[in-house]
Amino acid sequence: MWQLPESELGVLGEVAGKDVLELGCGAAQWSILLARKGARAVGLDYSERQLEHARSAVTAAGVEVRLIHASAESVPFPDESFDIVFADHGANRFVDPYAWVAEAARILRSGALLAFSESTPWEVICWDDERDTVTRELRLDYFGLHRLEDKDGLVQFQLPYGEWIRLFRDNGLVVEALREIQPPDGAESTYRGAAETEWAQHWPMEQIWSMRKE
Repeated sequence: MWQLPESELGVLGEVAGKDVLELGCGAAQWSILLARKGARAVGLDYSERQLEHARSAVTAAGVEVRLIHASAESVPFPDESFDIVFADHGANRFVDPYAWVAEAARILRSGALLAFSESTPWEVICWDDERDTVTRELRLDYFGLHRLEDKDGLVQFQLPYGEWIRLFRDNGLVVEALREIQPPDGAESTYRGAAETEWAQHWPMEQIWSMRKE
């Protein structure tokens, strides 16, 4: 993203003493930050290679983060285990939402928070796979968005907004906010180019959902 204040995912406020799970933790940057703020942090990732990096990072940081090798569609924790479940372009991109959202809802306690950041349907339907960039042309149908596979065989998932909301409601989740990120003038990103940043000033390229379990 272009702006990374600590409040952006809606999880880094009062986390001291809370049980927090990151789905698709990668090298565990977020989990480490949460642990430093007093959370009982757990990082889950399906890639053992990513977890090797995470273990090194956790050791170097000198904090306690429990790291789990598992898929977000089958989380090895009992019902109502966590106060917060979140993902930052993690498992929520690469696991079928009809599987991982149900799992996240299952392991959340009553009133607990689910928050995740991801690309938007706008970006997906305007993406030029051959040029590997976003365009100002609609290239995919909006209706029926679900499983997407690029020219290199990478599979990702996205849903239309109405389907997201139905999925949340079906799993007892009440939406609190949907933040559509608009980079300000002069914004820079470590992985978005100038042309993509300019595009995102007109149409939402990234977004953050936050919701509570009923």
